[in-house]
Amino acid sequence: MDTIDALISPQGSLDILTLEEINQLHKSASTGLHELFRQCCLAILNCGVEEDDIAALLERNAKFDVEVIAQTRGALLQLSNAPISAFVDGEIILGIKENLYSVLRDIIYIDNSLLLKQEVTSGAEITALVFQILRHAQALAPRRRPNIVVCWGGHSIKPIEYEYTKKVGYDLGLRGYDICTGCGPGAMKGPMKGAHIAHAKQRRHDYRYIGITEPGIIAAESPNPMVNELIIMPDIEKRLEAFVRLGHAFVVFPGGVGTAEEILYLLGILLHPKNNQLSIPLVFTGPASATAYFEQIDAFIGTTLGPKAQAKYEIIIDDPYAVAVAIKAKMEQVIEHRQSVGDAYHYNWQLHIDEDFQHPFIPTHANMAGLKLASDQPTAQLASNLRKAMSGIVAGNVKTFGLQQIRQHGPYQLKAEAALLEKLDVLLQSFVAQDRMKLPGKKAYEPCYRVR
Repeated sequence: MDTIDALISPQGSLDILTLEEINQLHKSASTGLHELFRQCCLAILNCGVEEDDIAALLERNAKFDVEVIAQTRGALLQLSNAPISAFVDGEIILGIKENLYSVLRDIIYIDNSLLLKQEVTSGAEITALVFQILRHAQALAPRRRPNIVVCWGGHSIKPIEYEYTKKVGYDLGLRGYDICTGCGPGAMKGPMKGAHIAHAKQRRHDYRYIGITEPGIIAAESPNPMVNELIIMPDIEKRLEAFVRLGHAFVVFPGGVGTAEEILYLLGILLHPKNNQLSIPLVFTGPASATAYFEQIDAFIGTTLGPKAQAKYEIIIDDPYAVAVAIKAKMEQVIEHRQSVGDAYHYNWQLHIDEDFQHPFIPTHANMAGLKLASDQPTAQLASNLRKAMSGIVAGNVKTFGLQQIRQHGPYQLKAEAALLEKLDVLLQSFVAQDRMKLPGKKAYEPCYRVR
């Protein structure tokens, strides 16, 4: 594999730092956070490579390293044995350079300036921390009318589904909407590509393609080349909260357990009585071939969370134009509501999120087995527990911690009551059968879980 050594100058929000900040960055990046920082930088340098095997990526780039060089003109990055695909004629691609400094900002700087300097325990403090991270990333645009459409969907999707996501993104882009996704391939890349063509037609130059990820997933889902604002949240719970606080409308494409986790997270929040009056547009959509997929998702939601949850979203099949028109109509409701209650356009402060949705869930075998997957509990609590189960499976599929857990202790054991057991098992088995758990590779997918 061809590699290159390079010294990279500052780019983005870390252009101007004090000498103390630069020295602190150098110190932190050289100690406890170094391996995490290295892995995230490696994922950025592999931008556009559609692969979700972290072990293979690390093995292939075992000699890669990155060092923060403290100088008065800013924090420089010394890359050693970096993938040459990130360079053109010896110069690093600008988008990759920007995203490298996003990693430095969100992994090192945020850890120093926010995570270590305050104790974050309450839900209000977590919400404030999410706000501070987004503000520091310059993701909040207070003078901009609501126009961020969050697009969720799988990184491993069929070609016809990928083409459909581009068509939806195109129709959204024609109407001036910016796109926010999980930043990876598949349904996270397609809407951005479609919107980019539409924005060019409309001669828009201030377009935003926001990618929100977290350290545990970024190596498995390297940012796609369309992302021009990369934000790395500390964990999946803060990543999900960033989506719902920053976004104004939501479109869900076909996906696997990660997409199911996102759906359950949002529905669990919307089912809380304090959020009854909020306007949160939510549309499920896909090509005609995805009809059965959404029927199954809808049936699962009906069985577990009930008709009230089903009433929170609209399903539109094989009609990108109708999706964009529906989002536009609902976006006007978002604007009217936020104006009427005096809420900020750029951050949904009024959305109530129970702390159970905010505190990190660590997918150990004991925690996964201890999840209560039964209907004799509040609906929002069931949604939270189902979300945690899906999050654990994602970890077992692609995250370093989860992969280590599975290697050491075997598959996770999920215990569900009889009424939910069959529905949950059928849903997960359909994800496996449709290659939605991982990107297709040489080896058949081996489930990291058992349902009983």
